[in-house]
Amino acid sequence: MAGGAVVPASAHMDRIEAPVTFKAYMMCAFAAFGGIFFGYDSGYVSGVMAMDYFIELFTGKDPSDSDFALPSWQKSLITSILSAGTFFGALMAGDCADFFGRRFTIIMGCVVFLIGDILQTASTSLGLLVAGRLIAGFGVGFVSSTIILYMSEIAPRKVRGMLVSGYQFCVTIGLLLASCVDYGTENRNDSGSYRIPIALQMLWALILGGGLFFLPESPRYFVMKDQLDKAAVVLARLRGQPRDSEFIESELTEIVANLEYERRVIPQTGYIHSWLNCFSGSLWNGNSNLRRTILGTSLQMMQQWTGINFIFYFGTTFFEELGTISNSFLISLITTLVNVCSTPISFWTIEKFGRRPLMIWGAFGMLVCEFIIAIIGVTDGQNSHAVSAMIAFICIYIFFFASTWGPGAWVLIGEIFPLPIRSRGVALSTASNWLWNCIIAVITPYMVDTDEANLSAKVFFVWGSLCTCCFVYAYFLIPETKGLTLEQVDKMMEETSPRTSSKWVASTTFASEMGLTEEKVAAETIENKEEV
Repeated sequence: MAGGAVVPASAHMDRIEAPVTFKAYMMCAFAAFGGIFFGYDSGYVSGVMAMDYFIELFTGKDPSDSDFALPSWQKSLITSILSAGTFFGALMAGDCADFFGRRFTIIMGCVVFLIGDILQTASTSLGLLVAGRLIAGFGVGFVSSTIILYMSEIAPRKVRGMLVSGYQFCVTIGLLLASCVDYGTENRNDSGSYRIPIALQMLWALILGGGLFFLPESPRYFVMKDQLDKAAVVLARLRGQPRDSEFIESELTEIVANLEYERRVIPQTGYIHSWLNCFSGSLWNGNSNLRRTILGTSLQMMQQWTGINFIFYFGTTFFEELGTISNSFLISLITTLVNVCSTPISFWTIEKFGRRPLMIWGAFGMLVCEFIIAIIGVTDGQNSHAVSAMIAFICIYIFFFASTWGPGAWVLIGEIFPLPIRSRGVALSTASNWLWNCIIAVITPYMVDTDEANLSAKVFFVWGSLCTCCFVYAYFLIPETKGLTLEQVDKMMEETSPRTSSKWVASTTFASEMGLTEEKVAAETIENKEEV
């Protein structure tokens, strides 16, 4: 802008961010490493609970016993207690991310996780293992909630969906690594059979926590703290541009204008009200904070309703109960490999076709596969050919999840909240993921185990029905956010509905509405720096 003139939004949109640099890719890729926490910790437990040494040590049963397996209540407790801790950790992370910064909150999560993992590694009884998983859950909650917030705020808008999808890709890598390690230690007849898979997690915490000391804080965090000079420096570092670059001044101006607009709309009050602001507004207003919070939390609920974690939490024991599989550990390894290979497809499709089409067609593909699996299981589930067909459709089902809902839900929750409530909105959404993760982990053993409801493959009728709900939900409620800055997403949700959101084009900017120019923000930045 020259002389304070306002550039039309149509022209402004194409130059609001600098060209994407290799440095930006690498920063986000490293931050996405936090997904390994989620994936590995979710994945190793399935194999460990099927290991003979672990079962004998933690139950006192003899391998020759007819009921040589962990009882349903123990499998339920061991699996779900991590999610319970993560639920509360994610909620706490919302406050910490605003008070201490996004980067420091992730580092704190790594430290808490290390403490929990040490307790798990040292455990020889159920009590200490459960305590360790609970504490580790708090750390995973800190990381899983804040890493999405951090990546969404530092990523360039043109590739934000692809980069945030990298988090889900790291989740799949974590699951694969867990399966590989479980497969390698399953036949050990000592404590190393379960301690090696558990202890290896410390490495992920040390790499992520140590590496984050060298990454910058989110520029939007500094803007929220009215530290515009620091925001400008960080933004220049992230975009690979000089501090006084037109790209940097333009993007910073829009971030500041958006924050000022939201502060006028959202009252800045005390601590309790800062949480209540997440639930302000009318349910019938598509742009209200209440609607955004419901959208974010329900997105993560629906992601869990797809039933994917049934495969990754209980896949090994489920495949064993099918009866005709010689090596259930190998089948679990194959399913996680499908998960890893399918996720990178979303890097391209989520930017090429958008978030909304992926979520709609992903849900449709999953529900078709799940009903086919259930029908095969009911009609001829004990036949070896039928079991092979079931496994094939489970792999196709995983493909649809990994390339659509897996990354898509995480991408969207990082984009839909305005800056004043973004950290708490993402925290609530992530907590919803872990709450439903916990619920599914608690009830699933009772649904499928032979000593309980014994649904076996019929459980896929449940997952198929829930995926049908996901399909309807995606069509009516999920907006298209592809190609928009986080500030433009705010404007889009205010002006259009989810079903017409893909056609929305920005007609103005927050900077023009608030009367802010790049020169004015630059002057405030210099003044802020001199005061410091």
